[in-house]
Amino acid sequence: MEALTWTGSLGAILNPVLMVLVGLLAVAIVAQIVLGFFAPAVTLQSNPDGTLQSRGGALGFFENAVKWLFLAVVALIVAYIVVPLVMPYGSAGIVGEMSKRFLPVWIALIALFAVSIYYKRKLGLYGKLFDSTVGMIGFGLVMFWVFTAIFVGLFDMIATHDYLTQVSGLKNKGPGVPVPDGTAGDIPHYLLGGDNLARDIFSRVVQGSVFVIAIAPLATIFAFMVGITLGLPAGFYGGKLDTVLSFLANLILAFPVILLFYLLVTPEIVLTGIPSYMAAFLFVFPLIFFGVLLNSRYYTQPKKRNLILFPVLGVLGWLYLSVINQPGTVIDFLPAWFDLFDISILVVFVSVVFVNAPTVFRIVRGLTLDLRTRDYVAAAQTRGEGAWYIMLWEILPNARGPLIVDFCLRIGYTTILLGTLGFFGLGLSSESPDWGSTINEGRKLLLIFAHPALPPAIALLSLVLGLNLLADGLREESLKD
Repeated sequence: MEALTWTGSLGAILNPVLMVLVGLLAVAIVAQIVLGFFAPAVTLQSNPDGTLQSRGGALGFFENAVKWLFLAVVALIVAYIVVPLVMPYGSAGIVGEMSKRFLPVWIALIALFAVSIYYKRKLGLYGKLFDSTVGMIGFGLVMFWVFTAIFVGLFDMIATHDYLTQVSGLKNKGPGVPVPDGTAGDIPHYLLGGDNLARDIFSRVVQGSVFVIAIAPLATIFAFMVGITLGLPAGFYGGKLDTVLSFLANLILAFPVILLFYLLVTPEIVLTGIPSYMAAFLFVFPLIFFGVLLNSRYYTQPKKRNLILFPVLGVLGWLYLSVINQPGTVIDFLPAWFDLFDISILVVFVSVVFVNAPTVFRIVRGLTLDLRTRDYVAAAQTRGEGAWYIMLWEILPNARGPLIVDFCLRIGYTTILLGTLGFFGLGLSSESPDWGSTINEGRKLLLIFAHPALPPAIALLSLVLGLNLLADGLREESLKD
């Protein structure tokens, strides 16, 4: 079995075209920038049909050239992904085989975008996201990794080999290296090469997405539950309550994040049971939030309230006990048949929530201080509504725009934090496929072998970039409301 090249026979046709297009695009961009310094100022003028007149002259020519050349480059990149799907194995090289492995992701993305764009006028702020090019790009990058995590974690697809299996002779081998005959796996190659322990880098990168997608959004949701539950009353009531809660939040924020993580995940601290007690305290806030939310909404309808409230709190209480109950820790009291799941990285989850919650608290508090003076709050008070009803059903919905944007950004921050933890080996096993650990293992020989560290670094970069672009798109569209 021969080694795979990056683009195989497909590259013999597309690579020269891509190089020419990229070169022309670079020249057009430089020419546009240079001519822009000398171009006279123009005012926007409309055609008879209401459209804006395009710029003429050389500058207008290069502006149009940049647009069409960029679209041509994008179309060619799409060809690198689509054409290999109908080519035999290996003929399209590493890029083609990776495209085939991600086929379920491409199908899911196309279906999601098609349905979302068709019904976008009925989907509120989410639908308006598809009016923003930046937002769509960011959403596409994020959902690429979300679907990857789903297909890898739930259906055992995409990955080509077991991410823990070591194959003799493939230590630090380059991308496209063939595996020995008889090696277990879906294909006879390591698409992105082997790492310093002869494990498949491609499989470890896609498996690492499961870790990031499972932890970052959930930890951010829990942090928002804590921040909203404490931030709303702090901003609404003010006084001593605000002073005490703000002091505690500032006290936590005064610690360097890495030092705080190091203190929480070290084995000595874990043995004391502090992370378990922190989990028991922090994870009770979703119960408080939904309990107060439903009670304030249906307070005047006790029968309906009880019919909804008790089942919801019962399910949430069961989930809460299952989360905080971890075998071998200071909180271990549930029988095995009642415990739904075992979170082996509970200490990492708790640390992320603990670090993010104070920042969310300050944002919610600031928004509440502003919104509590609005007319609709005074109107609700005149109707005789309770304080928690006003906070949760009047103030919180009107603060959703900034909070949704911050939620997207905070998932990105959390992803970076998880990568940092993995890079320093804090709270995670040495065999963990998370991107931070993989980058750390690869950077030790970075000057000799670049391929082990680059794929997880690019994956981390693309996910965080997508979250930032998604937040920009949501901010842009929310300001139009």
